[in-house]
Amino acid sequence: MATTKELSVEDKLRALYALQLIDSKIDEIRNVRGELPLEVEDLEDEVAGLTTRLEKLNTELEDIEEKIKGKKIAIDNHTASIKKYTEQQKNVRNNREFNSLAKEIEFQELEIQLSEKHIKEMKASMEHKKEVIDQSKERLETKATHLKHKKSELDAILSETEKEETFLKEKSAEYQKKIEDRLLSAYNRIRNNVRNGMAVVAIERGASAGSFFTIPPQVQMEIAGRKKIITDEHSGRILVDSMLAEEEKEKMEKLFAKM
Repeated sequence: MATTKELSVEDKLRALYALQLIDSKIDEIRNVRGELPLEVEDLEDEVAGLTTRLEKLNTELEDIEEKIKGKKIAIDNHTASIKKYTEQQKNVRNNREFNSLAKEIEFQELEIQLSEKHIKEMKASMEHKKEVIDQSKERLETKATHLKHKKSELDAILSETEKEETFLKEKSAEYQKKIEDRLLSAYNRIRNNVRNGMAVVAIERGASAGSFFTIPPQVQMEIAGRKKIITDEHSGRILVDSMLAEEEKEKMEKLFAKM
């Protein structure tokens, strides 16, 4: 967001370098956390997935148990029917009635055999599901314990760094307000495109910090003059002279000491 007062090029360079120092400090804090936040997130997803899987398996187990109960009730009914038809056979008047009842008894016996077969299959399925449930429970316990440790580790780091990061983010926002939109956009674009997030660098031994490409003496003089914004032709980073960089570092060290 542009300010009402137009800053000189030197003031813009100072604001940019100061912002870089603050943002780099925030990067350092976040690097301390490393991959922990992502690890915690992945573990939370795994624990949630395993919990849902266990709930589903237990529901399926209950369904099978209900079906087995149903089959057992059916067997009892078929057995009762056989008993009834057997009793009726004692009072038949002819072979036709006897044979008709015999067929009914045979049908009921077949139904019992079929139900027993289904019960056997369902019990085997239950045993398999119980094994999977036990394995899933064991895995869930392991993952939950791992998650607890990782969250504890992350919480400890966060409690140590949260206050510092909040302070630095507020300062970053303050300095961003001092910089015009165009420059701020360029700064953010460069930061996103370079591995270490360094969008503004000082000249060290005739080259931009972290680079082996020498900057021509004439360009070095222009940078030291602080009359225009100059970028490194190789990396695209915004360049500042070493004296300005040292002065801003001293200011920022005093600021960081307040954290």
